[in-house]
Order: sequence, then structure tokens, then C-alpha cells
Amino acid sequence: MMKRVNRIAIELPRPEHGDPNAAAAVQELMGGKFGEMSTLNNYMFQSFNFRGKKKFKPFYDLIASITAEEFGHVELVANTINLLSFGNTFEADPDLAPLMNGKDARYSLHFTTTAQTAYPGDGMGRPWNGEFVTNSGNLVADLLHNYLLEIGARTHKMRVYEMTTNPVAREMIGYLLVRGGTHIIAYAKALEVATGVEVGKMLPVPSLDNNKFDYAKKFMAKGLYNVLYTWGEPEYRDIARIWKGPNPETGEPLHVIDGMPEGAPVPDFEEKPEQFAPGIDRDDYERILKRLMANM
Repeated sequence: MMKRVNRIAIELPRPEHGDPNAAAAVQELMGGKFGEMSTLNNYMFQSFNFRGKKKFKPFYDLIASITAEEFGHVELVANTINLLSFGNTFEADPDLAPLMNGKDARYSLHFTTTAQTAYPGDGMGRPWNGEFVTNSGNLVADLLHNYLLEIGARTHKMRVYEMTTNPVAREMIGYLLVRGGTHIIAYAKALEVATGVEVGKMLPVPSLDNNKFDYAKKFMAKGLYNVLYTWGEPEYRDIARIWKGPNPETGEPLHVIDGMPEGAPVPDFEEKPEQFAPGIDRDDYERILKRLMANM
């Protein structure tokens, strides 16, 4: 089972105005080949289908722990896209074309298929594809794939960071650069335990230090590149058999937190009458409220 906590990984700033093309760029980090939907679904299916969970428990624990975090990363990217869609249209009579800004936006799906919210696809509007999942059943092969997947994801995050100066997008990317880099190290260490090959000697890949990104510095200062989480579940504490020793990039000690990130409140997004979302007027609301009160 999955336990959902009604918080997002970090606090995201609410922008003064929207940025539809930044939202389009961030979509690649949601549903692209190396996006958060890919990291989530790769690790999720590998954890569901893991053979020999008891015999190879530390490896199962590691993949399961990172799976839980990736759910939060998908949620964080979605909220970023939604915040970047703030104020891009206006409430008005349909004949005044209140969605006219969508005509010139690079990502029209945000104005047609969704109500200016995240879409499960890449930066060009192509839906996320299950073919992006690798779950061979061979432990070493899957760990190597995950290592390379995280490297690809890091490369894309660095490039999208350089595509936009929007503070909402950069806050999210700065955090994910730090946490994604942590996952690269985690899979490198798992490969070393499984094979004896010191994959960590290849790091950092790509070789750009997180401290070069201003929006990543505060997350580096918190030491978030040295920790993995058990999510408060004692069953996953064996990740400490893999996640230990020095960080291969900094030499600092790695440690497991028996819990979860502190998180931040989930943004509450305003209604969009011009998008018929949620499509409930004042009279409908009053009737719903009466029905809810009657059931108390």
C-alpha cells in the first residue's frame, strides 16, 4: 500500500504572473523520457516485481524507498506547472476570448486538454509512454539502468534550468538537482555492493557541481545530498547496509533518516471559470454544502 501525506516536498513561491512557456519547458521534467514519471514508474514496477525480496532485502529497500520519494517528485513538478499557469488567462464572457493567450503559447494542451494544469506528457505534448520503463528482473541490469536514468534526468534538469529564469521553475529544479544527484550516488553504491565495481569513481556525472546553480545552494547547505529516507517504516531500514560511508563527491558521511522530509503545504489553486473548472457556480456550491451538512 501507499501512504499519502498532504504536503509537497518543498515550499514553492507563488508567482506574481504566469509563464506559459516556462510551464511548457517544465513539462519535459514531468513526462519526458527522463522525467519524473519515468523515474517513478521504473522504480515502482521494479519494486512491485522484485524477485527475492527477503534474500536481497537491502536492494529491494533501496528501490522501494526511492520509489516513495519519486511520487513526491511527480507531485512537485505538477504543482510547479500549475503555479506557472497562474494569471495566464482572465474571467470573461466566452465571446471575449478569455483564453486568447493560449493561442500563442507553445503548449496548447495546457489550455485545451487541461484547465491550465500539468499534463502526463513531455515538453512537446507527447503522452508519457510505458516503453520508458525497464524492469528486466535482473538486479544488476536494473540497477545499472536506474543509474543511467538518473544521469539522463539530471542532464535534462540542468538544461531546463538554463531555459528559464522563472523563480518557481528554478526553485523546483534546484531541489531536484540535489535529490536526483543523491539517487545517482545511491544506485552507484548499490552497484558496487552487488558487483564490487567502484562505480562511484565515475562521479559526478554530469560533472557540473550543484553549487553552480544558485537555486540548489540552500538545499546543499541543508545536507540533502547525503540522506535517504525510510519514510518511517522499519521494514526499509536495511537501506543503511548500502547507503553508508562517504559521499563520493564530497567525502562527507552518508546517513539514513528514519522518517520523511518535512515538506510544505500543498498550494491551493484558484478556480478558473473561463476554463469551466471546477465548473460549479455559487448556486451549485450552496446545494452541495447543504447535502454535505445533512450527512454530518
